[in-house]
Amino acid sequence: MKLKKMIALMASTVICIGMLAGCGGSAGGNGSAQTSNEKSSGKKVIGFAQVGAESGWRTAETDSIKSIPTLDSNFDLKFSDGQQKQENQIKAIRSFIAQKVDLIALDPVVETGWDTVLKEAKDAKIPVVIVDRKVTVSDDSLYKCFLGSDMVAEGKKAAQILIDQFGKDAKLNIAELQGTVGSTAMVGRQQGFNDAIKDCPNYKIIKSQTGDFTRAKGKEVMEAFLKSDGDKINVLWSHNDDMAMGAIQAIEEYGKKPGKDIFILSVDGIKDIFQAMVDGKANATVECNPLLGPQLLEVAKNILDGKEVERTINSKESQFLQKDAAAELPNRKY
Repeated sequence: MKLKKMIALMASTVICIGMLAGCGGSAGGNGSAQTSNEKSSGKKVIGFAQVGAESGWRTAETDSIKSIPTLDSNFDLKFSDGQQKQENQIKAIRSFIAQKVDLIALDPVVETGWDTVLKEAKDAKIPVVIVDRKVTVSDDSLYKCFLGSDMVAEGKKAAQILIDQFGKDAKLNIAELQGTVGSTAMVGRQQGFNDAIKDCPNYKIIKSQTGDFTRAKGKEVMEAFLKSDGDKINVLWSHNDDMAMGAIQAIEEYGKKPGKDIFILSVDGIKDIFQAMVDGKANATVECNPLLGPQLLEVAKNILDGKEVERTINSKESQFLQKDAAAELPNRKY
């Protein structure tokens, strides 16, 4: 009887193992089938490693790039939010490589530290497009091209607005809200602005600190600026509109009038800053276009078709003063 029971138990175990193998094979098969279906359908897959969601501008960029499959049904998109951490973006890129996507788009949180993971993508024969913010690497062949704004030019445009409004000889005490330290936007905008005011001897940056491109941090840092030098500051130069919006709130709470007592100048061109200009609380913004989805799709098509692409592809942008805001506000898409 014991022998029969043992035989029956062993038979049952074999059947269970077979069933589990079948189930496991089915689960693995589903994963494989998904990849197989993507390939057999002829769809190309783009993996997009985004910085995060720190601003209205960033959300608009994400939405635009996420729209790629609706713009062209021959493409799918895999998305990862890096939450402002480089290590998260590196993990995402390695995940995209493991999933054998056709192309990787990276919007890097900082410029350096990408050589190893981009070499892994190159070894896997997966082309990489750098979006919005640039990278500094030892081997330029690690990525195909850069798509986005000229951040140095944006900084120069911002400075030129001050020069046009006040003249080169005006005495301006400038408070600067920097973007994320080490990011292309922060480095480029600061460099462009500083280069452009070299011939303005009385333009002084008396306060400068990072606000990490967020409203909350912009407000916090501006509060500290005002506490120490509130009576001296007559210009706020913010590396993005969201920090400027936070600063506007801090200025009002301090008892001053933003846009009047303090000239507010920033970059991006989001709806909120246009409304602030309409309300007289901000003075100017330099546009940085986040709607990169259509351009990224075009670039991806060309790369995957084996065509040569320009090393740098800049987006089209403008600049706006307070007097332009009411007419332009209805046209803003972000």
